[in-house]
Amino acid sequence: MSETAAASHSERPHGKSRSRSLAGRHVRRDYIVGICLLLVVVFLWTSSNFLTQVSETSDLYRRLKSYICFKGLFDDGFEKPFLITYLSTSSFALYLLPYAIRKVFRKDLGNADAQHGRGHHGYQPLAAEADISTILTPSSPQTLHGNEQAVDDTLVPLTSRETARLAAWFCLLWFIANWSLNASLDYTSVASATILSSMSGFFTLGIGRIFRVESLTTIKIVTVITSFGGVLLVSLSDTAKALPADPSASVHVTNNGIRLSPLFGDTLALLSALFYALYVILLKVKIRSESRIDMQLFFGFVGLFSIVATWPIGVVLHLTGLERFELPHTNKTIAALLINMAITLSSDFIYVIAMLKTTPLVVTVGLSLTMPLAVIGDFVLKKPVKLQVILGAAVVLLSFVAVGLEDSRNEEEPDLISGRPLEEEGSSAVQLVDEPPAERA
Repeated sequence: MSETAAASHSERPHGKSRSRSLAGRHVRRDYIVGICLLLVVVFLWTSSNFLTQVSETSDLYRRLKSYICFKGLFDDGFEKPFLITYLSTSSFALYLLPYAIRKVFRKDLGNADAQHGRGHHGYQPLAAEADISTILTPSSPQTLHGNEQAVDDTLVPLTSRETARLAAWFCLLWFIANWSLNASLDYTSVASATILSSMSGFFTLGIGRIFRVESLTTIKIVTVITSFGGVLLVSLSDTAKALPADPSASVHVTNNGIRLSPLFGDTLALLSALFYALYVILLKVKIRSESRIDMQLFFGFVGLFSIVATWPIGVVLHLTGLERFELPHTNKTIAALLINMAITLSSDFIYVIAMLKTTPLVVTVGLSLTMPLAVIGDFVLKKPVKLQVILGAAVVLLSFVAVGLEDSRNEEEPDLISGRPLEEEGSSAVQLVDEPPAERA
């Protein structure tokens, strides 16, 4: 008897190590899937840029401009950042349709099963019997792996009310981040807006470290800086010919005669970078795994809250003259707006899943891949590309590869501040609000 116990005791470490390796393989597979989904988002955003380009001269600077200000809508004179953001965000409400259909279908199926089950008096095992059989089953590596996953999933699925509450916060942060970036293009240069909005990498790394979803390492700091440098090179490549000859021409005058300097636009672009970092960290901290949440329901709530809660902002902007309400006036603008809404509807859904499968920093740096992809597009279309632009795009690409490799070991890499990996800091992780007890129904 003692020999059997000793043998089983000697097998346990091996079983645990094997289960850990299986769990690690599962995490790596999820990470690779997340990277692939991120690349799909980058492709969608860049292709939408090419599809909705309304100007005949499509150098990289203009392509970057149309990417930032919602894919060329500003180029056609439709400078309505709030309306564009409102329509794009509200389109998420369409996700409530498949959710409602699915719920009705399940209800009908449940009723049919209940009617079919009437009069069936066959044997059905009690829950206690299932528990006993589980206890008596030897702990193989496979069951150990399953138990380990069960422990990890003390992350109970979010209820509909919790999903709605999270969607409300996300809607607020997402709307401010997108509107402020698009509005900044009315008041400052595209180069300034691009450079300042690219500060989101620094904000994401810093805020992610505070909430223990990003470890602070030397490689991450270097890659964020180099990625920012690549964006700087690309953004400044055509600044000379884009800047007006008369400095007073850069001052924006509203319909009410209010004069706003480029500094106001720069502030909006920086605000966008901050709120972008806040909403990706919010989702990572509160969701942690995409298995916890119904993404269709989540985005459906985001769209619903946008429709109901953000329209008063448009009224204020209209009355103050900052943005007069006008409907699209050309077929090109309508087409660009519809394409933008369609791509936003799909790409943001995929983007959030990619972030949950990887890390906020990876997807933040990964968004800059639109620049290398735009360079490739220019080569395909046989457009001239400056050496400075090629160099900047190459720096962005290498930075993404470096941060992707580094962040794949995010849980294991020792942090520069604490000197410990994130997985050892899990018990002391900062939470935005108290987590609900795991025992709840």
